[in-house]
Amino acid sequence: MSRPKVTVVGAGNVGATTAQYIVERELADVVLTDVVDGLPQGKALDLLQAGPVHGYDCRVTGANDYEATAGSDIIVITAGLARKPGMSRDDLLMKNAEIVGGVVAETTRRSPTAILIVVTNPLDAMAQLAFRRSGFPKQRVIGMAGVLDSARFRTFIAQELDVSVENVTAFVLGGHGDTMVPLPRYSTVAGIPITELLSKERLEALVKRTANGGAEIVGLLKTGSAYYAPAASVVDMVEAILKDKKKVLPCTAYLEGEYGLKGLFVGVPVKLGRRGVEQILQITLAPDEAAALGRSAAAVRELTDKLGI
Repeated sequence: MSRPKVTVVGAGNVGATTAQYIVERELADVVLTDVVDGLPQGKALDLLQAGPVHGYDCRVTGANDYEATAGSDIIVITAGLARKPGMSRDDLLMKNAEIVGGVVAETTRRSPTAILIVVTNPLDAMAQLAFRRSGFPKQRVIGMAGVLDSARFRTFIAQELDVSVENVTAFVLGGHGDTMVPLPRYSTVAGIPITELLSKERLEALVKRTANGGAEIVGLLKTGSAYYAPAASVVDMVEAILKDKKKVLPCTAYLEGEYGLKGLFVGVPVKLGRRGVEQILQITLAPDEAAALGRSAAAVRELTDKLGI
């Protein structure tokens, strides 16, 4: 039986670490592509040579073009620019839209049955762009944001309560960024709602830290952004799809009326399996939570309007 095939577009920190985690878990053969000559080939060879030590036989191939990506089961798009000093969010939006649009056209032509996982920022707008450009059904275009945001929230809750992260489940909805909507009511420690275990003030502080999770790391690193947790989050989704786990994860998905939102990619709880998004789970939101989700969706809509998608 041949192994599944995953293409990771972009061999920077997020892309290369995603490739590393995929092969370490023996989930698939990986094709790592990047426009920089030698970069994906060098990282692929390095990862291949770690195989004997880690004990994996997955193949890792590096390429500067898209030929090797043909017939992929999943395409992970991490390619794009990070925001540079003096660059506005709009500049970043237009530049990354150009990059992601090109990547989608090249990869989907060669892998017409693949599932797309979009990681490039601004995430929700890039997922919408990938959906429009690919012509794929909505089930096969997914954005990675909620898994990461929830992982950050879970980390902070576990630290605060001095419990295992394995005991903590957390839910974060909405767009990826300052407008995300962490839901303390639906977040638990071994089934106990965290609203029973933490004061309102402490909860608010953790929610705020979660929303600024990426910025906190950028501030510390100074010359880059997070990649271990983002890559781990992508691989959680890749595994759920390839193993047909039907795992419920918060992902950016295309809504057609769910949560009162229509024609927009926003983070919601979905069931992930071999067909991609197999179900969108609708949970009842309190009025303040629904309002926060509405504000988050409006921020996403503003970006998609700028791109004309």
